[in-house]
Amino acid sequence: MSVHAALLNRRVAGGFHRLWCGIPKLLVHIRTASETEAGTRRSDEEHLWEAANYPPFSGARIGSFFQERPVLKNPFLEDALLRGYLRRHLPQEAARSDLCAFGERVANEVDRWGRECELTPPQLIHFDPWGNRVDHIVTSPAWKRMKDLSAQEGLVAIGYERPFGEWSRVYQMSKLYIFSPSSGLFTCPLAMTDGAAKVLQSIGVSWPVDEAYSRLTTRRPEWFWTSGQWMTERQGGSDVASGTETVAVPQSDGSYKLHGFKWFTSATDADMTLTLARVQDRTGATTPGSRGLSLFYAEVSRDEGGRLRGIEVQRLKDKLGTRQMPTAELLLDGLPAHRLSDEGRGVASIANMLTITRIHNSISAAAAMRRVVQLARDYASRRTAFGKLLKDHPLHMQTLARMEVQTRGAFLLVMDVCRLLGREESGMATQFDRYLLRLLTPVVKLYTGKQAVAVVSEGLESFGGQGYIEDTGLPGLLRDAQVLSIWEGTTNVLSLDVLRCVARSSGMVLHAFFTHAKSLLAGASSVSSLGPAVTAVDRALSELETFVQVAAKREASYLELAARDLAYSLACIYTGALLIDHACWKGASQSDAYAALRWCEQDLCPVVSKQARGCYDPSAPPLDSALVCDRPTQG
Repeated sequence: MSVHAALLNRRVAGGFHRLWCGIPKLLVHIRTASETEAGTRRSDEEHLWEAANYPPFSGARIGSFFQERPVLKNPFLEDALLRGYLRRHLPQEAARSDLCAFGERVANEVDRWGRECELTPPQLIHFDPWGNRVDHIVTSPAWKRMKDLSAQEGLVAIGYERPFGEWSRVYQMSKLYIFSPSSGLFTCPLAMTDGAAKVLQSIGVSWPVDEAYSRLTTRRPEWFWTSGQWMTERQGGSDVASGTETVAVPQSDGSYKLHGFKWFTSATDADMTLTLARVQDRTGATTPGSRGLSLFYAEVSRDEGGRLRGIEVQRLKDKLGTRQMPTAELLLDGLPAHRLSDEGRGVASIANMLTITRIHNSISAAAAMRRVVQLARDYASRRTAFGKLLKDHPLHMQTLARMEVQTRGAFLLVMDVCRLLGREESGMATQFDRYLLRLLTPVVKLYTGKQAVAVVSEGLESFGGQGYIEDTGLPGLLRDAQVLSIWEGTTNVLSLDVLRCVARSSGMVLHAFFTHAKSLLAGASSVSSLGPAVTAVDRALSELETFVQVAAKREASYLELAARDLAYSLACIYTGALLIDHACWKGASQSDAYAALRWCEQDLCPVVSKQARGCYDPSAPPLDSALVCDRPTQG
């Protein structure tokens, strides 16, 4: 047989084998690729083709170079900061062993499920073949496996079992941090489930919610429930006080029936929900504003004919990202429900839920950053460009280092809020701890949400054109990240929430902030290499204190205009202090110190910088409006 014929046979057979074996991999995210050696290798076939003097692209040949996929390795073992943080604060072997085993499962099994969830999005079936309305939301088998896994791994339960006392929330959120980027967005229903369990626990676990609480916090998959959170209506997202039209009609047995239209309900396939509504009196009247809102518990069930009780699913939302999860518009038409709060105390009753869901949101943000950095780092050891691997290009590594600094800062900020939550739940929190938790919860949510979009976008760019190709799975990271700055309060809404908690505490939340931030710097006094970072944070704290004193004497509109920059300043300064503190413990690495130095090179107090430029002066708002609304003149 000629060399040409032998080669052709080998090429056809090999190509058929690769085509056949590659079919399932079309459904697999790039992050599940098996490990291969870095760099490129010349095949035996290439040498044979050269020996036969055939041009590289003759016949069916398409060239010998193919880019290697980045490899998702165990996300726990690959994360030096996570492991270092836990060695310092949660050194128990049981926690480390569980996270390591879970990380292995995420890399080798769960990540494929997450990709399947994206490739098989939920579908809504309104009618059965005989015309009966059924409103079935059909999700992928992988989505159902995610639910079972979540129960088995205790991804909600850990927060209520508290196996490590005050550090139990840190342990729980560490698992979610590992899980989130591979979860197919199942972390969203978990966030709402955790938030619902927190509300039920805070009001007292008794009838009619005792079984629901047991189901929300169980490790038994067959018993486990997830919860929805049906708050948003057509008139408003975060403005539930004026935007909620749903009414609750009292029944003779003490229950209620809900009537209204919920415009945006995430994880609509949940087993139960918490929702807000206005109780009607005997004349059908309701109380306007937040004083008229009460909190209700409802189960999602079907009657004997298979029809949803009191619910019609109008349509599924067509979203930019988070396509793996069903989000729907719902008509509530007599949904049976029980009132959980006192009448008019609905908004106050969901405060605990908002704390939990905003922390979950922040964990997902930090996790998205970590995942794209891990993949980009691995890819840099495989991709050759301009004669050398990407990791050997200093400019490329500088870019990844900047992403790493942002990721480390986000992680420490989120974990410190988890620490504070754990202290509060275990009864160990001081009043200062509670003040810090109240202040930092909106701050961490708004800041990490914006960080995630920027870091993930930069991360996609580090893959070149492949970062823009849908079937690599990479663009989904960015599409899903965009929701993090929107869900549970946009950046501006949360910035105003920061002002509210300052006002309601008479400034004590800021006093707690300044006191604790300064205490975090104390350990660095003897570490000369951290001097520039300590100086930067200390100066920023002084500038911020001066700003607060000046702004307190100005009209309310002045602080409102500065709210966003104030929140950013709180985040930047506190994160800098946390990075410095982490760089000082006895197990810290050189990279920990370098990250602290790099973080503190930025403007840590943008609110003062903007103040100096007159951004909050009374003349600024009309100029801003004129700029935005500028129209071409006639003529």
